[in-house]
Amino acid sequence: MKIDKKIIKELSDYLTEFNLNEIEITEKDTKIKVSKNTKSIENHSNLVTTNVPTNNTKPSQITNIGTEISSPIIGTAYLAPEPGAKKFIEIGKKIKKGETIMIVEAMKTMNHVPSTADGVVKEICVQDGQPVEFGQTLIILE
Repeated sequence: MKIDKKIIKELSDYLTEFNLNEIEITEKDTKIKVSKNTKSIENHSNLVTTNVPTNNTKPSQITNIGTEISSPIIGTAYLAPEPGAKKFIEIGKKIKKGETIMIVEAMKTMNHVPSTADGVVKEICVQDGQPVEFGQTLIILE
């Protein structure tokens, strides 16, 4: 079977144009499915939760803008323990080292991300449900 790259490109363009996460087309016995690299969790309160050990996290980086807290793993960031619940952090909130700042879901496991420093939340650098990379700045503390 020869894959028609033109169709895949066209479907990829539709994802962006219509703000879709996934699109699928079926013709005769051929099925093509194109999706963005994002995940959404309808109710992540019933999934397994774990704490990410602080020795696996990248140390806080102190820069001229503040102390950056980075993601210890690749996954999807969630700012609250479940949809509609109160967020772990807000801009201006004082937090202590070890306090959960958000959850990063990886392979259906909810990993609580602890703060690696004390401070006041200056900026939240990710949105709820956004994919994050290892070492990506999650929040900045003053």
